[in-house]
Amino acid sequence: MQLTTKFDARRRAALVRCIALLAFVWSGSAFAEDARTPAGQRVFYTGHSFHMFVAPQIEQLVKSADIQGHKLVGRQGIGGSRVIQHWDLADDKNDAKRALASGEVDVFTMAAHVAIPDDGITKFTELGLKHNPNLRLLVQGSWYPFDVPAPAQRIRDNADRDNMKIADLQVAVDEWRKKLETQVDDLNRQHGKRALYIVPVGDAVVKLRAMIVDGKFPGVTTQSKLFRDAIGHGQGHVMVLTSYCNYAAIYRRSPVGLKLAERGVDDAQHAILQKLAWDTVSTYPYAGIVAEQKR
Repeated sequence: MQLTTKFDARRRAALVRCIALLAFVWSGSAFAEDARTPAGQRVFYTGHSFHMFVAPQIEQLVKSADIQGHKLVGRQGIGGSRVIQHWDLADDKNDAKRALASGEVDVFTMAAHVAIPDDGITKFTELGLKHNPNLRLLVQGSWYPFDVPAPAQRIRDNADRDNMKIADLQVAVDEWRKKLETQVDDLNRQHGKRALYIVPVGDAVVKLRAMIVDGKFPGVTTQSKLFRDAIGHGQGHVMVLTSYCNYAAIYRRSPVGLKLAERGVDDAQHAILQKLAWDTVSTYPYAGIVAEQKR
């Protein structure tokens, strides 16, 4: 009886060790699964001049990340456009509608104008989900043109940006973004799912300008150096920051460590902009990464 009890105890101990080993192996496999390169996405881009440079830069980032199966389905740019202008484009020129109707788009991007709500966002969402229920639609919330909405306070020359207060910039971006959030909430409720997301590029650009004011961004000492004109067309630093934000939203992965060539932006600056983009997008609920990480 005593020998049997000792044998059973040894057997139980061996079984516990086996279970522990299996658990360790499984957890390692699960970690590897989480860390692996994401599946490639089929992406179509629409937007204005604060967004349309993103497409070729995303191609560089995808190559650097060794993402297989990614496809640039197409792009449709209209300067200074609202999304509804892309929807209203003549059928024989409307590549965006044709792409969505094919059902062969995984991610569709739009760049909001300051006039929100925008019926174009509504219409593209309806068309896209009709042909691909798993479609994700991303709306870029950009930095504010001429910096602020109030006519009396808008800048008239790019150099005027050097005197702008960060708090005023953030108020303008907050106002614009909250209008976007309201439309996104309404559409997601209407469709009974989270299909529409916001890429908070404007917030990231304000944070970059704050770093420059505080002397924490090497190589750039004035806010005006980030832009080409009073409207606010971005120089290289703003462009790559925008692309890093969009990459993070499209692939729900950090751009830190990836390679992106852009004249006038050095490696140290790239590293700062990558982290800034990820910190901004990954913590913003409407970008979709927070919810994905909790799954």
